[in-house]
Amino acid sequence: MNELTMIEAINLALRNQMRADSSVFIFGEDVGANGGVFRATEGLQNEFGKHRVFDTPLAESAIIGMSIGMASQALKPIAEIQFMGFIYPAVDQILNHAARLRNRTRGRLSCPLVVRVPFGGGIHAPEHHSESTESIFAHIPGLRVVIPSSPARAYGLLIAAIQDPDPVIFLEPKRIYRDGKQAIEDDGAPLPLDTCFVLREGIDISLISWGAMIKETLEAAALLAKRGIDVEVIDLATIKPLDITSIIDSVKKTGRCIIVHEAAKTCGLGAEISALLAEKSITSLLAPIQRVTGYDTVMPMFKNEQSYMPSAQRIIQAAIKAMEYQ
Repeated sequence: MNELTMIEAINLALRNQMRADSSVFIFGEDVGANGGVFRATEGLQNEFGKHRVFDTPLAESAIIGMSIGMASQALKPIAEIQFMGFIYPAVDQILNHAARLRNRTRGRLSCPLVVRVPFGGGIHAPEHHSESTESIFAHIPGLRVVIPSSPARAYGLLIAAIQDPDPVIFLEPKRIYRDGKQAIEDDGAPLPLDTCFVLREGIDISLISWGAMIKETLEAAALLAKRGIDVEVIDLATIKPLDITSIIDSVKKTGRCIIVHEAAKTCGLGAEISALLAEKSITSLLAPIQRVTGYDTVMPMFKNEQSYMPSAQRIIQAAIKAMEYQ
């Protein structure tokens, strides 16, 4: 069992599945010789050869189109899109083909494809390298959308995604690629998809988040505990399909809910969660649902992005407001 960062855990999961299954292939821009822009695939080409880990042209639509063809023929492609801001040329292939292949062929074909995408802000990059538009893909029927928040969950969820018979968009919060380590046993054990993880039990407020924002959410929960506010923290992990049952169970217990996400507020996933709670559990609420989110602007460049992303202090302010509601 080794102490690994998230990026090392992702590399380990890829290596594990390539060793276990010869039908797994990895490709994308600079993933071969260079090991990817963030080094997620470092060393894999040396171990498995250029026929299984290879570089592609700078053509996202072609990368995903080729992936769909391979997946339809019993291979398991793992395609890397270098940054989320570059994925949009491939949306046609993802929406019209990958997500619909099982339905279109009435189950004769499936699409066991994983699209790995570094996403989110926090690394002082230009704005088109700092996208957080996960709700676009959560809206598409036929896709799973998975977002890890720790090295251990990155390892287990990526293995589960690779083994899934249908397409998975695996969004990797690059801000926490190297932020802390966890002990990980390379046992090839998948974590469950479509399931929330309760990271902290509490009775006063439910904090719902995912990806890199889990860090600030847990920080806020610890600070609120010093004020006597007992917070439950839920990591969605899979944002599509959404485990709304676990969220409802938490809100029934606490009576208050705050949703935290880095993405812009309007039409973000927080709005969907709020709507579902209003439909299914409004009588459990002791205060209005609140959203602590990014703003409806383009992500600011470089260090100014810190003013865009939700902070622990903003979460604390929302929690105090919820507790004071009469």
